[in-house]
Amino acid sequence: MQEEGVIRFDLRYTYASESPQSLETLNAWRGRLWNLGLIGRQAERYGGVGYGNVSRRLDPLNARPDQRRFIISGSQTGELAWLEPRHYCVVSDWDVQGNRVYAHGPIRPSSESLTHGMLYGLDDEIRVIFHVHSAAVWHAAARLGLPVTDPLAAYGTPEMARAVVRLFRETNVRQTGVFTMGGHEDGVVAFGGDENVTGRRLLSVLVRS
Repeated sequence: MQEEGVIRFDLRYTYASESPQSLETLNAWRGRLWNLGLIGRQAERYGGVGYGNVSRRLDPLNARPDQRRFIISGSQTGELAWLEPRHYCVVSDWDVQGNRVYAHGPIRPSSESLTHGMLYGLDDEIRVIFHVHSAAVWHAAARLGLPVTDPLAAYGTPEMARAVVRLFRETNVRQTGVFTMGGHEDGVVAFGGDENVTGRRLLSVLVRS
């Protein structure tokens, strides 16, 4: 099993005390996912390391390449039932080919930031991403008709980001808004135009599983 919670990209991080914007709805959904055990930290799972993260694209929607930004929950915050602004980080840019992420905030960004960035770059209509862990959904992906990334693509790597690109090219993931991560145990990703759409998509497959 891969080691969880480890940042695998070249992180160019700058500490900043500023509180990121647009947190109320995102944080409410993050709390709901935590209560369902889809985000968290449990001693008996993944070596006791925290799992799951949420993010939201920051305005402007159609930014120039040098203005691409999103806010994401910080690395190893899974054990916290409720996050405060200091638990979120702004990713200001990313480079899949160079395996590099630029970020600033009170905390370092999630180890899945590169995958989130790739998703935002693929479709301007994607505004929110939830990355959770659900063994039920992960094991039922084929039955549920969910796209699955290449099992050889490790989380938080350029390979995973490129695997996501392949899903957009070869499957109906743009319509379903949910996929599982074949090389990341129990990893499930949902995305949509806002928090409520993304959350409903995720909860729908959870119920069906």
